[in-house]
This record gives sequence, C-alpha cells and structure tokens, in this order.
Amino acid sequence: MEQNEMGRRSLLAGGLAAIATTAVASPAFAEPTSAAPTAGTQTTSERLKGYTYPLSARGVANLAAAPPWHYVGDIVGVEFWTSPQAANASLPTGLSPDPTSAGHGYALFIDWQFSGDHEEYLDPVRSQYGEFLVLMDAVWQGTPVAWCPFIYVDNDAALARGWVQGFPKKMGEIHQTRAFAVNSQAAPIVGAGGKFAASMSASGRRLAEAKVRLEQPSATIPALGRPIVNLRHFPRLTAGQQDHPAVHELTMSILDTPQVANTWSGSGELSFLPSPSEELADLAPQRTGAGFRGSLSYTVTDLRILS
Repeated sequence: MEQNEMGRRSLLAGGLAAIATTAVASPAFAEPTSAAPTAGTQTTSERLKGYTYPLSARGVANLAAAPPWHYVGDIVGVEFWTSPQAANASLPTGLSPDPTSAGHGYALFIDWQFSGDHEEYLDPVRSQYGEFLVLMDAVWQGTPVAWCPFIYVDNDAALARGWVQGFPKKMGEIHQTRAFAVNSQAAPIVGAGGKFAASMSASGRRLAEAKVRLEQPSATIPALGRPIVNLRHFPRLTAGQQDHPAVHELTMSILDTPQVANTWSGSGELSFLPSPSEELADLAPQRTGAGFRGSLSYTVTDLRILS
C-alpha cells in the first residue's frame, strides 16, 4: 500500500500530471541523460535534414522537428472503471494488472497548443490540436504506472511526435466545451456548477463522449499520479522478418517543468461507442467516478527506455 501511495503522489509523465498548484515535484522516474549514444543507436551521414519524415534539403518539411516540445492545454476528463478482464487484455508484455485498482482508468479530452523554441504557436493552424486518450492502471516491476492503449489526435505533427514517444496515436476529431474570460450564456463558468462536454470521432463514427459538472476546486488534475508507459513499435516489411520489428520497446514518458492551474473536480459521465474497426468500446465504462477540468503545461525533452 505504501508503494501504491507513493506512485499516486508521483507525476503522471508524458502528457498529464497530478501536480499541486503550489509545489511541483521532479518528473516521475526522470534520470540524467548522457550525450553519448546508447546501445543500439547509430549515426548517419545522410545529406537530407530533419528529425521525422519527410527528410528534406532544408529540414523544414519534416512533420515534427527535434525537441524541446512545449505544450499547454485545457483538459476535460472522467475517471472510470471497465471490466478487469478487458483492462488486463489491453496490457502489453511487461506490464501487469494493478490488483489494487482492477479495471480503473481515465478518459481525457485535451485542447492543446504546441511550440518549439521559435514561437511556433504563432502558426495556430499547426500548433493547435485536439487529443483524446485512455489511461489504464497497471504495474511495471512493482511500480504503479499508467498504460495508454488508445489515443487520437487531429494534427499530423502531433501524430508524428506521439509515435516517436511510443504513444499509439491515430487520427480523429476531438472537441470540448470552451470557457472564456467574459461571462456569457454561450459558455460555462470554470467554477462550481460549470458544465463541460467533450467528444471524439474517427472515420466518421463517434467513439467517445463525456459530460462533466464541476463542484469544487482541486489542487491537482485528478487524472492520477502515475508515469505513463508506452510501447514503441516499428515493424519491418522485409520478407521473412515481418515478425521481428525494427523497434519494440517499453518506454516511460518524462515531462519537464509541469504546471497546472484553475483545476476543478466534480461528477462525470462517459461512454465509448462501438465501431467495426476500433477496440475502444471493449473498455466501455461500467461505472464512472470523478469528472474534472484544468489547464496543464509541460515540456518534453527526454524518454526513458524500460526494456
């Protein structure tokens, strides 16, 4: 129990965090990095430039430039429980179910704004995007973690950055109720009684929808306090090697300088809808817990390889 409590108090790295507004701890499980290449890495003398596809003559055309990656966004989320069997079936090799929180997870809808170090937020058509993700409780070598089985974005650069980190991102459409600094009957208040809704669809089908009613301020974004573990997987196409991926490794996300603000919690409703080409509905909520809304910012510069 003591170990689980420590895990709940640690930061949720890689996109979300349970962070006190008055004190921010170091990123969960962050470790010093070295400039020296690690085992399995290689350098190249390729003349084309860039960090991700497409490499090009000037290195501007790539979907995602090299870190640092700075993020800020508004989150609408709902805590839920699915069947333990469905939750366990979603886990990759190397992760185990958490016996203290069987079937427990969070669904998160996020309205993001992104930038590198060159004010990329001034190009909003590229820097703004929506995201939906599911996080399920799990255990890695005795440490409570969060596993992300499904995540959707509506921006190809966000898709590329996610794949580099191991997030299994797919394209979708994500929307959430907006709040504004001026009072209006067209928007909710960020406070007691405020109501927010969110939805996600993909390939023309609505897959997730949520409603949240705020009741009291919260010191954290109550998504949880576990580091996110992902699975970086890049297959081979070469005949005879298609069962031997070029990359297949568990990773733990790391975030830098996380901050939260204007965080509220209350009640939440959540549903996942079926689709013939999706498995999100396999994790359909059997009951829900807290609903919440808040703002979050952090920076990504690193990643921890677990195995």
